[in-house]
Amino acid sequence: MAISEAEVRKVAHLARLAMTEDSVEAYTRNLSNILDLVAQMEAVDTDGVVPMAHPLDMTQRLREDVVTETNHREAYQAVAPETEDGLYLVPKVIE
Repeated sequence: MAISEAEVRKVAHLARLAMTEDSVEAYTRNLSNILDLVAQMEAVDTDGVVPMAHPLDMTQRLREDVVTETNHREAYQAVAPETEDGLYLVPKVIE
């Protein structure tokens, strides 16, 4: 599927893209190549092909769900202006 230079100029205008006359020909050629590739991919028969999330058929390695860091809440809240029951107190900003 080919796209014309007039169509490229129209799309560039609608997208508010500044294009020089020299670049219009290059963009026309590149966009036509992209549209040809899309048309080629649409022609492939995909009936019976199961969609996949990943090209490799493998399971994800999982790690043990264990705590690896110590609790630093008291140290972090020691420098806070106000805390209560482990929560930061902040001024009300919405009436």
